[in-house]
Amino acid sequence: MSEKSSSSVSDEDADPESGQHVELGGVLSKWTNYIHGWQDRWVVLKNNTLSYYKSEDEREYGCRGSLCLSKAVITPHEFDECRFDISVNDSVWYLRAEDPEHRLQWIESIELHKAESGYGSETSLRRHGSMLSLTSAASALSATSTSSFKKGHRLREKLSEMETFRDILCRQVDTLQKYFDSCADVVSKDEFQRDRVEEDEEDFPTTARPEGEHNHNNNGSKEKLFPPASPKGMNGIDFKGEAITFKATTAGILSTLSHCIELMVKREDSWQKRVDKELEKRRRVEDAYKSAMNELKKKSHYGGPDYEEGPNSLINEDEFFDAVEAALDRQDKIEEQCQSEKVRIPRLTPVPPGDAYSTIGTHRFATKVEEMVQNHMTYSLQDVGGDANWQLVIEEGEMKVYRREVEENGIVLDPLKATHSVKGVTGHEVCHFFWDTAVRMDWETTIENFNVVETVSDNAVIVYQTHKRVWPASQRDVLYLSAIRKILATNENDPDTWLVCNFSVDHDNALPTNRCVRAKINVAMICQTLVSPPEGDKEISRDNILCKITYVANGKNMYKEPL
Repeated sequence: MSEKSSSSVSDEDADPESGQHVELGGVLSKWTNYIHGWQDRWVVLKNNTLSYYKSEDEREYGCRGSLCLSKAVITPHEFDECRFDISVNDSVWYLRAEDPEHRLQWIESIELHKAESGYGSETSLRRHGSMLSLTSAASALSATSTSSFKKGHRLREKLSEMETFRDILCRQVDTLQKYFDSCADVVSKDEFQRDRVEEDEEDFPTTARPEGEHNHNNNGSKEKLFPPASPKGMNGIDFKGEAITFKATTAGILSTLSHCIELMVKREDSWQKRVDKELEKRRRVEDAYKSAMNELKKKSHYGGPDYEEGPNSLINEDEFFDAVEAALDRQDKIEEQCQSEKVRIPRLTPVPPGDAYSTIGTHRFATKVEEMVQNHMTYSLQDVGGDANWQLVIEEGEMKVYRREVEENGIVLDPLKATHSVKGVTGHEVCHFFWDTAVRMDWETTIENFNVVETVSDNAVIVYQTHKRVWPASQRDVLYLSAIRKILATNENDPDTWLVCNFSVDHDNALPTNRCVRAKINVAMICQTLVSPPEGDKEISRDNILCKITYVANGKNMYKEPL
């Protein structure tokens, strides 16, 4: 397993009894933005959460972002077998594994965490929904009722009346309960005395009976032996009066409840109108939001990976070139502003003598360099027509731009040539500062970073550089050999001529990656120094020097067309 696609599982997180999943970590390519494109990130899947770090070594500094997988949607890409997208609401992560097997491993692990997290089950959704509904309903009822009671004075008065009736009714219930308890005690005592009288009659038939007890007459009927109860009942309670009052109190409560219901029905109409008004406002806001989102999708291409160049890009060829030109124009404006604000520091680096750069060399690329030099000296210096068949395209003052059609391996190329003249400098100076990597970033504005892979000889180096990304095109990188040569004059009238040629090579220390598209280049800058004789006995100065510059570029995959 390669280093990039490696994944790890933490043993300390394994808990078979609890059903929790082990931690899964590994390197995935994550789409960052349209400037930097795909970047390698250390991704960790743990506790139903997907987090990413800049690298595995920086985990202790905290994650750069995380997604809860409870409601995540995992979508394998339709065309890219290594890519899958994870979306949660409006947040989308674009991820790429090194191969389809690792993509499948990640997708299955994420789906497993999501399925057994507990949040996605039907009962869980129903439970959460019910709690939310009850809470919302209670809050809405409380808020609505409070505001309505502040305005509905009549309803508040009726409620106060109900409180009063309730107090009266409670007192009456207590009074009646005491009466019923007293009646129950009397009945119990009466039955007890009856039992004793009957027992006494059986044992002592002639015994005198107390006053008030029953006695038997000649007809066999039983007379009352106890005096009749008081008309007011026990303890002086007027049972009839209490019953009438109880009936009146309950009637008052029913009447007050009827008034409350009438008032609440009237208030309900007002509440319903307010609810309908709020619902209409909400509907308009939702429609405006949906419309704005649709317009946003139509106006821009977001900078997502689905819109960058490729066979499955969602933008057509015209939109692709328009976007590239717009991005290049923005870069030019930014660079112009930066150059105007930059304070230039004069370079004191002396230009080395030309004798060191006039030899062919004996390194392993010497034959290829000599072939490139001869080819450029044969075709690049030709004017319009001729064997090179250069055609003038643009002419602005001293600068002229040419093009010609060349077919290489079945691919039609459009080599470009630009010529210009600069006073006060020599061709040796221009070529030296164009070739010298120590001053490269002082004038080069399209490079993001570069490094010297190998110094082949004193006048030849192998350079790897990445260019600034121009969205929607993919980012380009270049690996090339750069050589500087002094062209020996064939006769005394030939001007002093220098040449820098840059052409693509391969090197084990700079292999292609899937992060950038490897561009192929064949570039040459030819500088000729023309000297005009000074007047009289004056010495030659820079005012008498003119440098004629010819720049030729033959490039592949440098924003020529969507791949």
